[in-house]
Amino acid sequence: MKAVFTLLTIIVVAVMATGCNGGNAPGSPTATSTETVDELKAGIENKHPSTYYTLAKKLFTEGTKDEAVFWFYLGQLRYRFYLKASKNLDPSGDPALFASLSEVVGRPLNEYAFGDIPKLAETIDKVLEWDETHDNGFTPKQGNEELLKSIRDGLAGLKDKILTDQERIKAQRKQNGLE
Repeated sequence: MKAVFTLLTIIVVAVMATGCNGGNAPGSPTATSTETVDELKAGIENKHPSTYYTLAKKLFTEGTKDEAVFWFYLGQLRYRFYLKASKNLDPSGDPALFASLSEVVGRPLNEYAFGDIPKLAETIDKVLEWDETHDNGFTPKQGNEELLKSIRDGLAGLKDKILTDQERIKAQRKQNGLE
């Protein structure tokens, strides 16, 4: 399993680095690393959830780290919703891509974000607000209200947990050599 995950990670990094979009089949990821931040943001609410990860990675690399964290967590929310709402997905497709992106893109963003828990909690609130006030043209909210609520509740629960566990998180970060 570790070898499979490592291979998936290598593939994700290669795809993001080369700008390969895996084709334009309906539902396939189409964001590429050659698109600008503005191009990625344009109509993002209608794009594949992997686009949010591409945008977050680009922003983080460019030094706009707080905005990158916002788009990463919004991407997590939208991708989790898409995966739960989509029946019979090939496990080697979007579910595997989600896991790999969450590790490859998410790890450095989370290492940064968890350095300021109150700011991360504010960002999560902004993510939930943005998601509530913007359509989702990729995964319809209508007909999936309960499912979406459970995904949103999970993110709100994460916020509550990190606020409750702030001191433990700080101690763990210090032990791991992080700020």
